[in-house]
Amino acid sequence: MRRQRPGIFRPDEIVARERGGGAKTIPLVNRACGTTSFINGITIFEGGAAIPLHKHNCEESVMLLEGNAIAEIDGERHALKPLDTTFIPADVPHRFINASSTEPMKILWIYASVDATRTIIETGDTRSIDEEHAAGPAG
Repeated sequence: MRRQRPGIFRPDEIVARERGGGAKTIPLVNRACGTTSFINGITIFEGGAAIPLHKHNCEESVMLLEGNAIAEIDGERHALKPLDTTFIPADVPHRFINASSTEPMKILWIYASVDATRTIIETGDTRSIDEEHAAGPAG
């Protein structure tokens, strides 16, 4: 068994991956660093940006770091201010929307599995989070 090593991740030194729709993601703790139980990262939304309604195969927690957001979770909308934190059970449809049309918004997300997937509700397309981070823009 490979010995895990501690790590320090500096978001300002990591290249962000374009997600499309005005969002880009900075992967932080992921399979490449040796984690076996969770992954996390930061997603930055341009003014007015939103990600499509989707669900995951595992639990997720999201903390708003900067800006103002709308969290749409299982059909209900919730206004978020910095440091507000969500818990989203597996298979619950949700998305995050930048509440400002001009100011950026930033979230920290944590998935409870290194095998996390995202399924877009509208299309049914499912991708692993690892694949999204390697592939660049996703629909």
